[in-house]
Parts: sequence; structure tokens; C-alpha cells
Amino acid sequence: MAVARPTPADPMPGLVAASQTADQRAVPPELGPDSIAVLSGPSFLYSDRCGDVPSGSIGGLVHLDTRLLSSWMLTVNGGAFLALRSQTVDHYSAQFVLTNPELPGLPPNSLGARRLRFVGESFQERIELMSYRTEPARVELRLAVAADFADLFEVKSGVPDRSADTVRRHGADGAALSFRYERNGFRARTDVRCSVPPDRVEGDELVWEVELQPRQEWRVDLEVPLPPGPGVVEPVRGDIGDVLHGRADDPLRRWTESRAILDSDNPVLERVTRKSRYDLSALRLDLEVKGQRIMLPGAGLPWFLTVFGRDTLITAYQTLAAGPSLARGALLALARLQGTRCDDFTDEEPGRILHEVRSGELARTGVKPFTPYYGTADATQLWLILLSEYWRWSRDDDLVRLLRGHALAALHWIDDYGDRDGDGYVEYATRSPEGLGNLCWRDSPDGVSFSDGRIPVLPIASSEIQGYTYDAKLRLAELADGPLADPPLAARLRADAARLHERFNRDFWLDERGGFYAVGLDGDKTPIDSKTSNMGHLLWSGIVPPERAGAVVRQLMHEDMFSGWGIRTLSREDRLFNALGYHAGTVWPHDNSIAALGLVRYGYRAEANRITMALLDAAEQFGYRLPEALSGSVREGTIFAVPFPTACSPQAWASGAPLALVRAILNLNPVDGRLEIDPDIPPELGRITSERVRAFGRCWDLEAVGRTGYVRLAPG
Repeated sequence: MAVARPTPADPMPGLVAASQTADQRAVPPELGPDSIAVLSGPSFLYSDRCGDVPSGSIGGLVHLDTRLLSSWMLTVNGGAFLALRSQTVDHYSAQFVLTNPELPGLPPNSLGARRLRFVGESFQERIELMSYRTEPARVELRLAVAADFADLFEVKSGVPDRSADTVRRHGADGAALSFRYERNGFRARTDVRCSVPPDRVEGDELVWEVELQPRQEWRVDLEVPLPPGPGVVEPVRGDIGDVLHGRADDPLRRWTESRAILDSDNPVLERVTRKSRYDLSALRLDLEVKGQRIMLPGAGLPWFLTVFGRDTLITAYQTLAAGPSLARGALLALARLQGTRCDDFTDEEPGRILHEVRSGELARTGVKPFTPYYGTADATQLWLILLSEYWRWSRDDDLVRLLRGHALAALHWIDDYGDRDGDGYVEYATRSPEGLGNLCWRDSPDGVSFSDGRIPVLPIASSEIQGYTYDAKLRLAELADGPLADPPLAARLRADAARLHERFNRDFWLDERGGFYAVGLDGDKTPIDSKTSNMGHLLWSGIVPPERAGAVVRQLMHEDMFSGWGIRTLSREDRLFNALGYHAGTVWPHDNSIAALGLVRYGYRAEANRITMALLDAAEQFGYRLPEALSGSVREGTIFAVPFPTACSPQAWASGAPLALVRAILNLNPVDGRLEIDPDIPPELGRITSERVRAFGRCWDLEAVGRTGYVRLAPG
């Protein structure tokens, strides 16, 4: 009987892990397409358009990966309110304007109701009622509350009953509900405080009997405190009315105003880039490293408001032209958590940069390996690439020298742990029963496949990881010649890169189908012959010889790869193509922004501009915000862009994509202590200007139209 071999779909044959079998629910099915989210750092609340969180849904108040409110349902006279209009005001606040349907003793539209909420150092909500009846009215207002203390991983799959370990201690006067949970050393609590004590408490429901005169207003303020923890940002503070009307001091606004500003003759480009600045500000996390407060981007709402390796690093790279703080924060935070030992459960190895950090019950009690989890084969190289790019933009020699040991440890991981068999390629295969199957950016179980649909055996050397490794070694060589002052290291790294370049272009290139790069080599060193968007990453890394660049570009822009909205993750010619497959045919904005930078690197400006204009058209259809991924359906067939069903929004590297696309069309680069610009701006975008572009510790202004542009030091 043949022995089963590990694959990304089954990395541990014979061992069934919950992470591989959990039923993942779509987002947000129970809340409807008009669901509303408010967020601040690692805290968010998802609700339906009335502001309610139905029991059993994926909604609720989540803080530090633990759901503190799993039900939050407001009713009047036993019936639900009707939403007239609801929307976010800022990323941390929202307003819901409601009325009543026909209910016993209450004609339709006789009540006006408004719910105001925001998330900061606590979750706060104000409920306001007004009667439009001509005679006095008495109504029963009821708020049903539940706290299941689910780990965020469980919210996505299935939530076990924790009621036996949850204690309810409700205040005698009804002014507070208290839920306390403790098991295996993990503790969480939810306190709901009321400014107006209810007339009674029925189970976990607060009930007010409200008497309203004609045109009389009534209101109650509710608060749920949030404990401090990693990533919690400086919150907006103040009365909820002042917060929603912009009268309270807002740290986000101060931070956003310090970033570079882009203006354009094209209003879509201007609105998309401003939305990106806003979303990146909303997704930022605050951490303290060696007594220094730093900021870095969380990966995305709702599932990834935490520190990631790959996502955080790519987002920081995309946004460097807007300011260096996110890149600096990412480098310091990830260096602090760099691997120091071998641990099979967490896939930790010395020098390895982490994949993901979690702080919920499953991670903290050792059920899940995310404390942190190190299962990624590309974040270590991306950390080196970002260190180099940060230095090119800042000339911050001191930070590079400070991180010297971390950089050398990363190099050691690439050569001694990443290259598992000494063949010169970085391969991956998890050692953890809870680990991921694919440890590259295409990390779904079928994210890497043969063209005939077969799933390759592990370990896999994916193509883009080899490109990142090539680029990382050349960049580290530049740092070794510069602030690290180590010429022998620089010479060795350049020799390593040259050998990798030759080897890669021999082993990964396939002549069939017009010539293209395999997505990887499987555990038998067989080329995995699917056509993927990874070829755009290869252009970005510079590992493609100039004589092959044209063939690669033709493949990426051919109709089997380019949907009209962007480059698909997988060719329509391949068997597993699915326009809604996570990595099997969708269009990812961040993936396309990397390809655009690569196209510009090789001089293919028209193709890069085609990607830029397609994604701007898509963003306009989603309120000027690009989702994590789009359907790979043909543009001419669907007419409008279709989001991936469970796409994060906002999502960090999707928010960073427009800024990277602007850099591509401007061909904006730091060179020897100065900024250089070589624009090729599509006529539809007209003139582009940007102020306060930070480089080398100074601010720069730039202006460009068509193929003409200039950069100058900002005044003052």
C-alpha cells in the first residue's frame, strides 16, 4: 500500500487538524450586504444595517481576538426597527437612523430612533427616541445582550458553548450587566453599563418602559469597557455626540494629516488615494518596542486586525512614499518577534520572521500555534527587502546598524533553514499539526496546483519566493557596502544571487504555451506548470532576464490572465480556474500593484498603466475602496466589478495598492539621496501633484503630467 505524501491540501497525512477541516462561513451572510463595521486598533463591532447583532451570526464586538458581545438586539414593542439610513461616520463611529414598522399599539413611522456608536477605549452607544404621535405614547424598549467569549477563529467556523464557565453578575438596580468567563487560565469579561437604569432586567435583556409626550426626546447611553492590550491605539475621547460631529480631539486625524497628500485632475484617482490614506490610518496598530512607541498596519477587517508578516511588510513597502513611520514600525516590531529557536508546533526557526500573531483563548492556551505562528517562507526575505527600501528612502544608517544582527539572522534562516535540502532554493513544508499547507502568499490549500488540477507534494519551492530571495540578497549586499561596512559579505551575497539567477532561469522556465515560469517546484523537483500571477512578482524582484521579459508580459496581459479588472491569480486555461477561487482565478489588487511595479522596472509602461486604470475603475464602484480580491470574471461579461465573497474590507495591502500604482505611473524612486521621477501618466489622469513626500528626513513636492515631471524640496 502506497504511503500518503504530504500536500498543501493535506500537510499531515493521517492527522486531521481543525484548521484544515473547519467549515468557514461567508462574510457577512447573517448581517446582510449592508452590514456596518466600526473599528479601532484590535477592536471592532460588526452589525446589520439597523445596528443589531443577531445571536448566532458572525457579528459582534471583538477585542483582542475575543468576542465580548455576541448578541446586541434592540426592539420596540416586541418588533425590530426599520433602517432608514445607516453608515459609518469615521472608521471608529457610525450612525443608524431608524423608525418603527406597524406594531401592536404603535402605528408605522410614529417613532424616530437613532443609534450613535463608536469604538475607542470602550465601546459606546447612544440610543435616542422621539415620538411623532400627537398624543402621549408608552413604548417598551428592549436590548437583548449576550457574550459568548468566542475566539475569533471560532466565529469563522463554529462556537462551542461556554455557558458553564460564564458567570453572570447583573447589578441589583439594573444599571449594569456583567458576564465573566474563565477557563484554563484564560479570563475575559463584559460589562454593560447604562446611564439610565432599565425598569427591569429579564435574563440578559434590559427593558425600559418609556413614556413619551408628543415631540419629546428620550435617550440612554451604554458603555462596554475594553481592556488594554497589544496593538490598542490612542483612541478618540469625548462625549459620543462630540465624537460623531468631529468636535473631539482625534489622534487619527492628526496622524493622517502628517502623511503625503496627492491631488489630481482626475477625481477618481484623488478620492481613491485619499480613501487609502484613511483606511491605512484606521488599520494601524500601536505597539511598544524597547520603550519606543511604534505604528504598523494590521492586515484587514474583520479577520486580520493583528500583526502579520507578509501583509504588514508588503503594505509598508507600498506606502513608503507617503511616509516612513509604518515601515519603521514594521521592521522594529517584526525584528523583536524574530524566531530564536526550533519549535515544530509554531514552525519557529532561528532568524525566521513570523506569519501571524493572535491573542485569543485558543492561541493563549496552546490550542492554536499563533503566539506567534511562523509558518511563512517569504516574510523573512520581505523583511530584508523592506529594510533596504526604508534605507533607500531615509538613509537611516543608525536603524540599519541597530538591526544588523536581525538582518544576519534572517540571512542565516534563508540559507540554512529555508533551503531545506541544499539545492539553493527556499522550500516550505509545515511541521505543525495546526500549520498551513502553503507557506507562500497563495496560502489556500489549492493555491498552488499543476495545470491539470493535481495538488503538488511538499516541500514546495514557489517561484516568487526565489525572486524575493534574489532581491533580498542583492539589497543586503548594498547595505553591506554601505552602513554595515562589510565588503566581503557584499561580495558573497552578489555571488549567491548570481548563482540563484542562473539556476532559477534554468529550472523554472517552461517553453510550452508560449513560454512562462512555473509557479514552483514540487517535492520531487518537478516544475508545477500552472500559469499564475506570480510572474508579476518575478518582474518586481528583477530575477527575469531582459530577453524573457517580453514573453512574461505577454502572458500576464493575455486574455486568459487579464480579466479587464486586473491580472488573475490563475490562468483560465488551467483546470482549477475558478473566478471566485481564493487563489485560483480571482484578481488581487496588491498582487497587481506588485506586477505594475515590475512592469515599470522592465520598461512596460503601457501595460502598467492598463492595470492602474482597470483597478481605479473597480475602486470607483466600491466607494473608492479596493476590496481584498475581485472576481476573475471577464469584464465585458459582468459589466461591473464583483468582489470576492469573503473579502476583507478595508484590507491593508489592498489599501496600499493605489499608492503603489501611483508610484508606478510616476516611476518615483530614491536614488543616491535624491528623488527621481520619470512619469508616464495616462491622459485620463491629467496632472498629478503631491505634497509632503518624505525622503531623507525632508519633505518634497512633486508635479507631473504626461511624461514630464519635477521634484523639489518643500518650502519651510
